[in-house]
Amino acid sequence: MRAIVIDDERLARKELITLLNQLESVEVVGEAVNVEDAKEKIEQLNPDVIFLDIQMPEKTGFDLLEELDNVPHVIFTTAYDEYALKAFQVNALDYLLKPIEPKRLEEAIQRLSGKIEATAKQEDFPSSYSNKKLTLDDQVFVKDGDRCWFVRLANVRLFESDGNYIKVYFDNVKPMIHKSLNALDERLDEKSFFRASRKHIVNLGWVEGIEPWFNGGLVVTLKGGDRIEVSRRQAARFKEMMSL
Repeated sequence: MRAIVIDDERLARKELITLLNQLESVEVVGEAVNVEDAKEKIEQLNPDVIFLDIQMPEKTGFDLLEELDNVPHVIFTTAYDEYALKAFQVNALDYLLKPIEPKRLEEAIQRLSGKIEATAKQEDFPSSYSNKKLTLDDQVFVKDGDRCWFVRLANVRLFESDGNYIKVYFDNVKPMIHKSLNALDERLDEKSFFRASRKHIVNLGWVEGIEPWFNGGLVVTLKGGDRIEVSRRQAARFKEMMSL
């Protein structure tokens, strides 16, 4: 598996890279010193996993995850155990406290290997990070106050524009992310997500009912009860996609 180590402390990066190089299943393809550096490396190198320090100057590890369109597997590494609860709240793959113990690192890698193998069996072809449409199997990071989630796109039923933010509908929550709906629409796989109007993108897998609406439009009912109006301009294309 391909890994990137992200930490502002040079010694901490070197120590972790030394430990990872002793594991046959891991190839360290890069390292980064801050959020901006990490974003470039992730896009260029397409890692399977990032080892991510939480506390870094200017922007934190959580800030990095918020800025990524598609989040790789994440293993947090930090010297601050006060962040442990927050890390587990985001449902990270694992959490390693510095100084990292080799045995704990091996356990984390074994857990990750199992997860990657399970994902690979569900995919028909290997993914490529750059220029790749976001599919139902991809995950995004959503942070709302002190609550954070890694969310598979398959579990997101609706994206709703709200000013400069997007409201993300999944489970029983609707947290906000600071992104443009137009930019998100360009990244999403059109086979799975449909731009119903200027304000909404729906997950086609969550569509439960369709009915006519005013002026040639449609109203779509999603599993869970959300009702979304499809604009007249988009209605014909929606019918075609749903084979109506």
